[in-house]
Amino acid sequence: MNREYHKWWSPRLQRDMELLVFGHAGAKVLVFPSRFGRFYEYEKLGLVGSLKDKIQQGYLQLYCVDGVDAESLYCRWAHPSGRISRHIQFEEYIINEVIPFMHDKNPHECVISHGLSLGAFHAANIAFRYPELFKKLVAFSGRYDLTLSIEFFDDLFDGFYNEDIYFHTPSHFLPNLDCSFRLSKLREMDIILVIGREDPFLSNNEHLSSILHQKSINHQLFVWDHRAHSGYYWRRMAALYV
Repeated sequence: MNREYHKWWSPRLQRDMELLVFGHAGAKVLVFPSRFGRFYEYEKLGLVGSLKDKIQQGYLQLYCVDGVDAESLYCRWAHPSGRISRHIQFEEYIINEVIPFMHDKNPHECVISHGLSLGAFHAANIAFRYPELFKKLVAFSGRYDLTLSIEFFDDLFDGFYNEDIYFHTPSHFLPNLDCSFRLSKLREMDIILVIGREDPFLSNNEHLSSILHQKSINHQLFVWDHRAHSGYYWRRMAALYV
């Protein structure tokens, strides 16, 4: 299996960023790690192995990016406005640096946005905001409203709220989305959400699903038994849905 390590200085993040590429051809999969996860997490958890046959046969090519959650959404010492601003810089890095890099390496027209846990938020948020860039979304164990306080998961903005947070909260901005172009692209996208029955964000996934239904956006919500929030489950999900 082709495996490549890449690193470059990101002018948008003002720091070095690393990523791993797996495969030589096929649909391009943009992979976001879980909270505090690194670019090698997907491989370390065995998910690359779950997709080995599809990768080797040229059906999929993975681009596993690094995360900056400790500098953005989980940077507790920073003001919430600074947290969301750093997150926006990360999105700009993905849109303006990673995706062009993917297209330069591989001309395949299909790009899949994919993530685990908090990475599922990143994957869904960017796909919903830029649906013209993606053909498919695959989100495992995601949380799509970071202002919620559930179980031991806090509101990541400590009660602060502004326009930036609104436009980066799928369950907030999607109900008011009326752009015909973006809606048409979302309706063309293959959207798969997977969540555990005992996951604290099951209701958030169900709420997002209801919003998508209201917008006539086709999608599938799969509810697995138990919490289903670990590599053991994600390996099985990847083989089925990616």
